[in-house]
Amino acid sequence: MNRNYYILTAIMFFLALGTLFIHERKVPPEISPGELLWDVLQPTRFVSTDEVAKRLIEKDPSLLLVDVRPASEYNKFTLPNAVNVPIDSLLTPAGQSYFGNPGMKVVLFSNDAILANQAWVLLKRMDFKNNYVMKGGLNEWMKTIIQPKMPPQTAPETAFERYDFRKAAHLYFTGAGIAKAGKSASKMKVVFKKRKKAVVAAGGC
Repeated sequence: MNRNYYILTAIMFFLALGTLFIHERKVPPEISPGELLWDVLQPTRFVSTDEVAKRLIEKDPSLLLVDVRPASEYNKFTLPNAVNVPIDSLLTPAGQSYFGNPGMKVVLFSNDAILANQAWVLLKRMDFKNNYVMKGGLNEWMKTIIQPKMPPQTAPETAFERYDFRKAAHLYFTGAGIAKAGKSASKMKVVFKKRKKAVVAAGGC
């Protein structure tokens, strides 16, 4: 059995699991397993913690961070400006209102990337576009942005440039900037216009 078989099997499991989260909604648009597998295998569906940090520092209005963990975890710690849409609420009308908004780039995240990947698959099945997964999740955020490590002296110049950025981001998110990467950050809200419920009920964008 090749690697693609295992990936496709995992996708089918997530899709089956996702049906448990659908509340009084019509059957979602069908996407062929082959098409879904192709999209899952594309690295472009991931964004790095560096990219997320850069967009937050620049206050990019088109960025929407969605924390798909349970509310209890979100309330303890999350990223600045992130909204909480637990994965079991993802396909409710309220949850769907955060997705498919024109001009918005949605980045899903969880502690690692497991829940975020499941959420991405569910949204892809519903034909929502412009959704991405923060690679490595909050674990990678802590490792690269909050506690960056200096590269070895033999590392290329680009590694030191990345380290310099991460050190600056570390100062921004832990003390030098307005946004704090801690409990207080979870209270910050993204300001944007949601889609009307009538559009949400139709599903997708």
